[in-house]
Amino acid sequence: MALKSKVLVVGGTGYLGKRIVKASLAQGHPTYVLQRLEIGLDIDKLQMLMTFKELGAKLIEASFSDHRSLVDAVKQVDVVICAISGVHFRSHNILYQLKLIDAIKEAGNVKRFLPSEFGIDLARMGHALEPGRVTFDEKMTVRKAIEGASIPFTYVSANCFAGYFVGNLSQMERLTPPMEKVTIYGNGNVKAIFLNEDDIAAYTIKTIDDPRTLNKTVYLRPPENILTQRELVGIWEKLIGKQLEKTTISSQDFLASMKGMDYAAQVGIGHFYHIFYEGCLANFEIGEGEEEASKLYPEVKYTRVDEYLKRFL
Repeated sequence: MALKSKVLVVGGTGYLGKRIVKASLAQGHPTYVLQRLEIGLDIDKLQMLMTFKELGAKLIEASFSDHRSLVDAVKQVDVVICAISGVHFRSHNILYQLKLIDAIKEAGNVKRFLPSEFGIDLARMGHALEPGRVTFDEKMTVRKAIEGASIPFTYVSANCFAGYFVGNLSQMERLTPPMEKVTIYGNGNVKAIFLNEDDIAAYTIKTIDDPRTLNKTVYLRPPENILTQRELVGIWEKLIGKQLEKTTISSQDFLASMKGMDYAAQVGIGHFYHIFYEGCLANFEIGEGEEEASKLYPEVKYTRVDEYLKRFL
């Protein structure tokens, strides 16, 4: 039986990163977590790192401002997974990965790099609206650097995180499901794809030793979680035994609402437009050089949307 690859997670204390660390450990990989020297007095991050250590992970100290420390870190592993934040309402550090790519290139030993993507497939977003397109442009800069350095890669397109799109029925200003009223985007019949973040992590780790995913984009499309917003709302209505009052908003009015919002909110409006009006997650077929995770890994028992929503009852 082949030895499992040694994995370094960068951004391991973040929203998705902490789940990737746990999934890597659960699937039996020797797991390393980058402990950034800039952690300072962030006690929550430090305690999380200590928890990972107790679970069996090894911590490697390094800094994005110290190239040699990054080279030394990646030399210890086979696979590097980066999960640093790319959303503007948390922190936005996508281009830090260029320093990581320089280190991977110099080290020369990494057999797979998974950059911080995990959302909409940016290769299909050349038409994206301002200011939200900055996310796709920066991630594409990272892709070009990876491929320019001939670093083996896997890109993971994980669509809508359940924590931000399912529990709130995709309402922009809350994280819990409404009990009385809900806003429907357009006609509400555009398909989107929703994933529990733990499942994203599990699928991600499955890809790293799989030759079928080398130098490819892997889409996470669990079939029972490909739903319209109206279907999503309907699942919640069935669970609570009542109908919500629905207000629809046209694409024109939705985009007009961007005026006067702060930058992070404007970015969010653009992304929601592409997902719920344009249908950018599910309006194409997976083609050559691409794979679909739920077909590759049927053993992953992914969380259905109704199961996820039951936690709010």
